[in-house]
Amino acid sequence: MEKIRYIDGPCGRLAVKMDLPPGFDETRRWPVIIIMHGVMAHKNVQPMPFLARKLAKSGFVCVRFDFNAQGDSEGDLLKNTVPSEIDDAEAMYTFVQSLPYAGNISLLGHSQGGVVAAMLAGRLEEKGTPPHSVGLASPGVSLRDYALEGHFLGVRCDPVNPPEAVRVWWYRFGRDYIKSAQTLPIEAESAKYKGPVCIVQGSADHIIPMEDVENYLGVFRDCRYTRIEGANHLFSWHWNRLVKIFADFFKN
Repeated sequence: MEKIRYIDGPCGRLAVKMDLPPGFDETRRWPVIIIMHGVMAHKNVQPMPFLARKLAKSGFVCVRFDFNAQGDSEGDLLKNTVPSEIDDAEAMYTFVQSLPYAGNISLLGHSQGGVVAAMLAGRLEEKGTPPHSVGLASPGVSLRDYALEGHFLGVRCDPVNPPEAVRVWWYRFGRDYIKSAQTLPIEAESAKYKGPVCIVQGSADHIIPMEDVENYLGVFRDCRYTRIEGANHLFSWHWNRLVKIFADFFKN
């Protein structure tokens, strides 16, 4: 069962899709997972729909949404940045907190969405409203290095004086994205979160190097790590394993 709606975000309306568990009843409390997509993606790009639907069948309310200027959400893509996506995610967290049936709220992010989820968790910890737990699938911890190198999925630019936009296939990385990513305090902000974290990485991920992810593990106080042999960045052919890892983690 799915419900689609829009909420007001910092950069315009954010499109939200809610996957509800069997027997959903608004009169009781349900654990909620907010699912965040990666760059050049949206809420309906795999593995987000698969994760949401399967985790919903396991008893979670799953909330997936499009970051600003992506998918069905409003905004200007050339003004999109990782910090603006963290603001989007905080608006989504506030929205979920307002739902009368929301119990424990967890975050689950893939790729750049993983960086957003982890940094938001740190921000919320400081505010005294941390998420119950955080799941990260191939977290995009290499994005700062790519921005410093001026390297975006095979397309290069001058990192010191980047152009107004760097086009990668159909997508455009704006100058603001590049410059803000170069100083993004990924580790420092993530380390503020004190709760449990589950990180899953594929050994055949050619976008986010496995060693970058494994170096990131130490910033968390309570971190579980699983490496899936042969899995690529999208975990193709390994979605069932990915769901089981996260379902077990969020349940426990």
